[in-house]
Amino acid sequence: MAYTKKTSKANEAFQALKADLAAGTARCCYIFYGEESYLREYYLEQLRKTLVPSGFEEFNYHRLEGKDLTVQSLSEMAEAMPMMAERTLIVVTDFDLFKLREEQREKLLAFLEDIPPYCCVVFVYDTIAYKPNKTMKKLCRALDAHVQAVEFRPADSNDLIAWIARRFRALGKDIDRQTAEYLIFTCGGLMTGLVPEITKIGTYARGKTITQADIDAVADPVLSAEVFRLSDAVLQGNYDKAARILGDLLKMQTEPIMILAALGSQLRRIYTARMAIDSGKDKYWLMELWDMKSDYPAKLLLSAAQKTTADWCGDAVKMCQVLDRRMKSENGIDAAGELKLLLVRLGARRK
Repeated sequence: MAYTKKTSKANEAFQALKADLAAGTARCCYIFYGEESYLREYYLEQLRKTLVPSGFEEFNYHRLEGKDLTVQSLSEMAEAMPMMAERTLIVVTDFDLFKLREEQREKLLAFLEDIPPYCCVVFVYDTIAYKPNKTMKKLCRALDAHVQAVEFRPADSNDLIAWIARRFRALGKDIDRQTAEYLIFTCGGLMTGLVPEITKIGTYARGKTITQADIDAVADPVLSAEVFRLSDAVLQGNYDKAARILGDLLKMQTEPIMILAALGSQLRRIYTARMAIDSGKDKYWLMELWDMKSDYPAKLLLSAAQKTTADWCGDAVKMCQVLDRRMKSENGIDAAGELKLLLVRLGARRK
């Protein structure tokens, strides 16, 4: 599986993991974190296949929950010798290394410095975020010296499109690049979320080639895609459509504050796209500004920005900021009603 570059250090850690697996070995300790859980689980499975012979998982493969786990218990399990294998694998989920009490933290330091060579320990951050505390200098030094921290980030555009095409081919379907980009825009760029959507779309589609209509028929759009359509409806002067999209989001019990945050973010992006047009900048400037992995969303932003002016965008962003402060500070505010009123005001400014 190909992977996107973000920082050289992060990419080096991922490449080191791939090299370990290619060599049929593994280090004594890893930290797996990042939002792309599909990739994380894929490489956990590759570790298991590399280290644990089939049929001996009960003796050599252990999964532990971090809640209520002690370093003593982990250490005892790590010291258990493998059976009919060279290594054991221990996967520890949501054990926050930086929130241990001092006594447990000292035991962790000793453990990290002396993990048995026949054991591989993987600390997986799943429902909690991996946030190193740089004030804990001894722990940070120990992690740098003895642990390989691997971040699993969304794949870049080319790799993700190739992966989507492979998934559809496995279902007997084809998809072209533009339609794959539309799928990513509609359902998000995480493989984790795309897997069930691809299955639904592939099952629904009657033709050999997947179309945008197939995606629209059965896919569940992410909030950012719905909010883009909402804002685009406002820019087109189609306020009935905008109100309908907002109503659908509210019916799905999407929190009004989340809708407002997404709308405010989208309007800021459109504002920058309008600024790009006015100053002669192109889509690549937008891609760099917003860290976009492909030019597809940049082209959509530029298309949306052509329908408005910088003054309108500036006013729209300010209106969202004012409502955001009100929602967070006023008691008893009708958040849904205020969102509907915001659409009316945005529309009125367009005239």
